[in-house]
Amino acid sequence: MIPIPTGVRVWLATGRTDMRCGFTSLALSVQEILKKDPLSGHIFWPHDVEAG
Repeated sequence: MIPIPTGVRVWLATGRTDMRCGFTSLALSVQEILKKDPLSGHIFWPHDVEAG
């Protein structure tokens, strides 16, 4: 288990996420869609609802 420090939020993206994108494109999605800073220390977890 990975401990998550106090005050860190975990953001789960439940829409479609193209995992072929690089970190730059995923960070841009965090900025544009969630209006959050991808370097804030919070965890942004892309999740494809159609997976599996």
